Amino acid sequence: MTEPKHVSIVQLSQAALTALAAGDVVAANQESPVELTPYCAGPQWTSVWRLRSEQVATDPASAAWITGIVWDDERRLAVGRAGFHGPPDGDGRVEVGYAIDPAHRRRGYARAALELMLDRAAHDPRVRVIRATVSPTNLASRNLVQQYGFVEVGEQWDDEDGLETIYELTGDEART
Repeated sequence: MTEPKHVSIVQLSQAALTALAAGDVVAANQESPVELTPYCAGPQWTSVWRLRSEQVATDPASAAWITGIVWDDERRLAVGRAGFHGPPDGDGRVEVGYAIDPAHRRRGYARAALELMLDRAAHDPRVRVIRATVSPTNLASRNLVQQYGFVEVGEQWDDEDGLETIYELTGDEART
């Protein structure tokens, strides 16, 4: 088993998010509280950063909830991104999202990031349901969410990611 990782999810300013959405890691680093890697600004993530930048522009309060940088506190290294798609909605639902740089996968970072998000959700009384959507072919992520008690509740089509399996966990289950 991989040794537990000590990570943080570092929230970024709208300026940093906008720079990442443009693929400009130099400008993003001028605005970021941690050093970002070129992978953070790569084409595989620009649509996420664009979406989150626009989200913060229209709803500044969402900034504390949305996708940030998974930061290895010991190595002082950006290893991925993680966060919620936004604050709890009217039904008390939040959705987790995470992606780890392929150079750092299979080392416990996704697990550590998920644990941070679950802890955050468990301590917010507004959260009643935690959702994770996972590609049916992403066995590592499917296994991870199932280990934390997420239960398959359906499927959906995502225009960007294709078919996704929907998993949910109640806030009460996260609190135990």
